[in-house]
Formats: sequence, structure tokens, C-alpha cells
Amino acid sequence: MRPICLRGHERPITQIIYNKDGDLIFTAAKNEILNVWFSQNGERLGSFNGHDGVVWSIDVDWTSTRLISGSGDYTMKLWDVSNGKKINDLSLEASVRVCKFSYSGNLILFAVEPFKNANGEIRVIDTREKNQMNGSKSLFNLPGTERRRIVAGIWGDLEDNFIVGKDNGILEVIELRKEGSVKKIEAHKKNITDIQKHVDGTMFLTASKDHTAKLFGIYDFDCVRTYTGERPVNSAAMSPNRPHVLLGGGQEADEVTTTAGAAGKFDAKFFHMIYGEEFGTVKGHFGPINSVAFNPDGSGFATGGEDGYVRLHKFDPDYDEVEQRLFTIPSVAVKA
Repeated sequence: MRPICLRGHERPITQIIYNKDGDLIFTAAKNEILNVWFSQNGERLGSFNGHDGVVWSIDVDWTSTRLISGSGDYTMKLWDVSNGKKINDLSLEASVRVCKFSYSGNLILFAVEPFKNANGEIRVIDTREKNQMNGSKSLFNLPGTERRRIVAGIWGDLEDNFIVGKDNGILEVIELRKEGSVKKIEAHKKNITDIQKHVDGTMFLTASKDHTAKLFGIYDFDCVRTYTGERPVNSAAMSPNRPHVLLGGGQEADEVTTTAGAAGKFDAKFFHMIYGEEFGTVKGHFGPINSVAFNPDGSGFATGGEDGYVRLHKFDPDYDEVEQRLFTIPSVAVKA
């Protein structure tokens, strides 16, 4: 499984995402440029220029026509994917760490960091309303009650609620249609780093600095399975067509020296979703892995690291037999 290495950023990667069809991959980093690539061959299709600082979060809508980005320059921008031009620029009071399109693509969820005397807030805006796109009004606004940073988030069941993860390990389920009622779940012992949803929308996966990733049901929010690694987990994803979980992380970036990659545990790890057992690793990055994603067709995956590289992996044919080779107990003939 020889990867394609993408070098389009001079700074560490913050997030990578595939579009729905899996033919495009979008990348963001701790610089001001967003890139889009063909996932088949790694050719760069283009860039989105306009931010003045680190880009923390990106998302593309269902039709792959619009892209949103949240940045440390206190803005959230809406882009036209076809030509790379900026459609809208929303100025805010602090950095935007999370931004997500809803199922319809009409609503945008985003979270603003705590800053000075403000505790941060969560907003939902409707892209069809001009007064919401210019920041004068919001469809939903939930001010923070404590100085905790929201670092990850997803839409929940359709557009009725959304789930956010905080830097204290708490998950919050916020009901959009019930006056913002909040359900808190003590998911992790340390800060949550990533939340990703399964393609069927019935479960989601959280990653944390406490060396674990956890699988939750999206309706009852019970923890179904825990996957434990040896280093902080920065990102976790689920295969769309196999019971496999991919974890990426490694030794903290500020603790990394010139030691070998094996010492920092910078490899991507595969776990069986049901059994919770690790069955494979993929090496390559020289530094922590900050973001992982599966191709929506299940044919491969991508990793983005602190080293500034994005690595595209396509599974070998023998990957199709991994279930039978590793997790199937051979039958034993019983003599009469």
C-alpha cells in the first residue's frame, strides 16, 4: 500500500475531508490557504485564498458546490467550489474552531472560541437569509456558560440537534428545536479532539487526548465501544462499508524531538469496530497525525500530519480478506 504524498501546505495540517462522492479531498492547515485535490491521483485542482491566519475547520456540502471554513482570523468564509471564489465573509468576535453544513446544506453550525470577557458561543445561521449571512441575526444562538473551548462538532439526527465536544472531555447534545436544551455526557478524561459520524448516521466516534476513541449511538448517546491506544488520539474515523475504525495521533507536537517515528507512535492504527482489537498499523508521518478520513466508497483513506503532508492510501486487494484471515475462527471437523 504505497501512498500518494500531497505537499500543498507549509504548516501542520489541521483537517482533511472528502466530498460525498469521494473524488475530491479538501485540506486545511495552520496557514491561510485551503487546497482541493483529486483523490484518485493526488493532483491539485486548486486553492482557496482569502484567510489571514490558521484555518481550523472546513466542511463541504452534499452537492460539492459550496465549502465553508472557520479560521483564527476571526472569520468564517463561504466558497464556491467550482471556481474557488469567495461567496460570503462573516466577521466574528473570536476564532472559529468548528463549522459544519447541515444535511440540506441550508444551515451552518459554527462555534466561536472564548475571548477576553466572553465565554464563546454556538450559532446556527441560514444561508438563504441575507441578514444572517452578514452577522446581524442568527437562527440559533447559545452563549457559553463557562470558558471552555469547543473543538469538534457534528449535526445529530437530521437537523433537530447537534453534538459538540469540549476541551474538558465533555460532550454536549444541543436540541435546536427545544429552546437549546443541553444534555451533557462525560465522555473523556481529557479534551476531545475530533468527532466523526458514520455514513449511515446512526453512530459517531470521538477522539481524545486521554489515549482513547469511543463509539456512541447517535440516538441514546450510550458508549458502545472504547478503543485504546498508547498515545493521544487526535482524530478517528469509521469505514463506510466495513467494521473498521481508524485512529491517528501520536506524541504531542511540542514534545516531539528528532527521535524516530516509532518512538513517538506516529502511525495510523486500525481497530475492529465490534471486537475493539487493533489489527494493523500504517507508518509514514514524521510527527503526530492530526486528521484522518475514510474515502466514502471505502477504497482507501487519508491522513494529515504535523509534518505538513497529506498521505492518500488506497487499499490493496488483500484488504478484502482481512476479516476472514484475522477474525474468523476456522471450523474443526468432529469425528464420529
